This record gives sequence, C-alpha cells and structure tokens, in this order.
Amino acid sequence: MGDNIENPGIFSLRDALDLADKLDLDLVEISPNAEPPVCKVIDYQKFLYQQKKKQKEMQSKTLKMVIKEIRFGPNTDEHDYNFKLKHAEKFLEEGNKVKAYVFFKGRSILYKEQGEILLLKLAQDLEEFGKIDQLPKLEGKKMQIIISPKPAKKK
Repeated sequence: MGDNIENPGIFSLRDALDLADKLDLDLVEISPNAEPPVCKVIDYQKFLYQQKKKQKEMQSKTLKMVIKEIRFGPNTDEHDYNFKLKHAEKFLEEGNKVKAYVFFKGRSILYKEQGEILLLKLAQDLEEFGKIDQLPKLEGKKMQIIISPKPAKKK
C-alpha cells in the first residue's frame, strides 16, 4: 500500500480498476452525471452496511404518533370524568394524541350541548398538557375532539 489514495486525482478507468483490484476493494461510481464521472475506491459491503445502519438510526429517531381514545357518555358524572381526565393526562405526557369522544345512544342525541360542554371542559383541563387539534365536531352519533401533546421542553 505504498500508493497515496488519500489524495484525490483524475485516473483513467483502467488505472482506477487496477488500483481497486490491488487494494482488494471495489470501484464505486458516486456521481455518474459529473464530467468526468466521480468514482470512489471503497469496500462496497461495508458501505452498504453503514447505509443500512444510518437508515435504521434515522427511523428510530422518528416519533411514532399513537392516538389513544377516551369515551364519555353525555351524562358522565364527576368521578368518572376525573378518572378519565387522569388517563388523558398520562397519555399526553407519554407523547400520545388523545381522541376524546362522547357517544350518543338512542335519544341521548338530544343532549348534544352537554356533550360539547363536556369535551370543551376536558380540553380546558388538559390545556397545560396539550393543545387542541380539532374542536368538538359531531359525526353521526359521536362528538369528538383531538388533543395533541405539547412539545417537550429542551433543557
């Protein structure tokens, strides 16, 4: 290995192939559209391994958003509301979205206003943990609200 391969230069294709063969490495074309084309003498298997490793690392850094659902009735009492509120707080602290909905069965659809008040109260109680993505919206027999977690503060 007396040749100085750290110093880039312009080689003919034959010289580059000979150098790669002599070093028991591969000649890989990096930029085929350049004039002249840019090639690199590297261990191709090691290069592929490092590419896969970088890709896995990038995937692991991405956040996987999970939506947790909480169901209420239009006449949910205070104790049940507080119990579900604590669960919603925990979900938001873990970084999950919360989809809270009021399900109207039969004639309980007459209490739409109560359902909306309940969801707005929930949003107000969770204000310090998350922000509202979607205001209460009635879809069929469900009125739902979506709350996402506030971004974590960097120290």
